[in-house]
Amino acid sequence: MTPQERLSYSAITQRPRLELPGGARLAVWIIVNIEEWDIHSTMPRTVLTPPAGGAPIPDIPNWAWHEYGNRVGFWRMLKLFDEFNVPGVLAINGSAIETYKPIAQAALDRNWEFMGHGYSQKNMQKVENETLDIQKTTDAIKNFTGKAPRGWLGPGLTETWDTPDILQEQGYDYVCDWVLDDQPVPLKTRSGAEILNVPYTQECNDVAMMLIQHHKASEYRDRALDQFEQLHEDSRDGARVMALVLHPYIMGAPHRMKYFKQVLEVIRHKEGVVFWTGEQIADWYASERARTAKTGA
Repeated sequence: MTPQERLSYSAITQRPRLELPGGARLAVWIIVNIEEWDIHSTMPRTVLTPPAGGAPIPDIPNWAWHEYGNRVGFWRMLKLFDEFNVPGVLAINGSAIETYKPIAQAALDRNWEFMGHGYSQKNMQKVENETLDIQKTTDAIKNFTGKAPRGWLGPGLTETWDTPDILQEQGYDYVCDWVLDDQPVPLKTRSGAEILNVPYTQECNDVAMMLIQHHKASEYRDRALDQFEQLHEDSRDGARVMALVLHPYIMGAPHRMKYFKQVLEVIRHKEGVVFWTGEQIADWYASERARTAKTGA
């Protein structure tokens, strides 16, 4: 199905007003991406260009650059989640659960939500069997946590024409790849049922800022707080959702970590803000959709 077949245009000013519980206005969720990069393949991203160009295999410097995040950066980051007592959502490759089991265990011990992120860090268009890849990811998370994941984030936000359909058929409730709104958006699927898109972000995403746009480390703080300020103001007209996206090999680096801390220090003191997980946002939206359909408000 094409995007136009999955959803219709909707102006945010013409929708029923969404309300968060307890007088809150803005739901903030923080997604930590845990990936396994295959040393036998071309690296998904590079920090160093090989001296002679091309894409050499093995690519030790770029593999090691990413591996630092899982060996060190994640644990540096975890201290901040504990200090500020905010929930995280672990978007994790299915294969990474076994490879980086201490990370998965730390998230499980803290009751973080686990979100499917492909079985390996590979574009969904390049996966040999997409249905099997999604099922393997689901099984890996379910076998480790005892609970099937409800949310999905494609590696690099990639999808095929069929991804939302397969996810809905395999029991997923929401996806994050459609970064086009500040409120959840239902997507149609081939079965006739819907799958929800929960707002994610490309703007407050450390990959975009640091690796693609090549900003200095403080850009994460500046942009996140600017975005928060505007969304907090927008939420006077109805609830909004804000995502913060982190990768341990990027924001977990020593020179960047303090800027993420500064974001949390500001946001946690603002009135009308809740720190939620993706499944909490999905459940809230379902209840709000039922309420507004009943009342027409």
